[in-house]
Amino acid sequence: MQFRTFAIAMPTRFRGIERREGMVLRGEAGWAEFSPFLGYDDTACVPWLAAALDSAERPWPEPVRDSIPVNCIVPAVGPEHAADIVRRSGCATAKIKVAERGQVLADDMLRVEAVRDVLGRSGRVRIDANGAWSVDDARLAISTLDAAGDLEYVEQPCATVEELAELRRAIDVPIAADESIRRADDPLRVARLEAADIAVLKVQPLGGVHACLEIAERIGLPIVVSGAVESSVGLAAGLALAAALPELPYACGLGSNSLLDGDVVTTPLVPVDGHLPVGRVEVDEDAFESVAADAETDARWQSRLASVRAQRERVAR
Repeated sequence: MQFRTFAIAMPTRFRGIERREGMVLRGEAGWAEFSPFLGYDDTACVPWLAAALDSAERPWPEPVRDSIPVNCIVPAVGPEHAADIVRRSGCATAKIKVAERGQVLADDMLRVEAVRDVLGRSGRVRIDANGAWSVDDARLAISTLDAAGDLEYVEQPCATVEELAELRRAIDVPIAADESIRRADDPLRVARLEAADIAVLKVQPLGGVHACLEIAERIGLPIVVSGAVESSVGLAAGLALAAALPELPYACGLGSNSLLDGDVVTTPLVPVDGHLPVGRVEVDEDAFESVAADAETDARWQSRLASVRAQRERVAR
């Protein structure tokens, strides 16, 4: 299988990056994506490679729904920009990044208020702190932002499972665990410690659609399927997972195509009336050519792929 490298500009800085790089490949089952973030070491990248090979080589599970409700994603931007993102998305649910380095709680509050104003009282607002708060800071921030936006839930407010468990006993807003699952040696620990109300599952970091389904069955929490700022190829795998879950009580975090200024497919997976369709997508040669990485970037990714493959073989022994 040939891995081909893309490099897609991002109109708004997100997760500290302004360009999304990764690789796509085609196997017997269809197209797949391998796009671990650049700061991840070989060991952290192993499940991302496993996920790519799983999607390329194995049919996805039989879906029980053909359309998935999704949230739009609001980066740590000013309130007017935040309102515009939500207005243009057509989604009834918005996930807002908060606790951005260099910003203060007042910035988050203005962003949350602006989003709530656009969505009205019937829309749903969730926030994501990426583990940035201490327990005490989280209590204050969540109380303030809940008053501003009537929060559906807060995603990964603190870094550790123990902190999440302590915070969960102290607040009424539901807690969703993300990093505490996808970066953990034991992804089920959040459930055993009663540290979360919701489990966020991401296909690439957790080893693939089938691996995520197994976690979903064992963790015993409502699931939100989210993405990793992927091309439509990667998003399609997330949609396949969401489509196969017996229950899907929340909108999924897969409405992230707006973060990218390009794609590897002709018709990107952009929400329509807050939903995305389920199914495989096909890489288009013209579309790919417009985002193909230069020779230096491709060489770096090919070297990285070889290193991750070697690490995967070492782990398997």
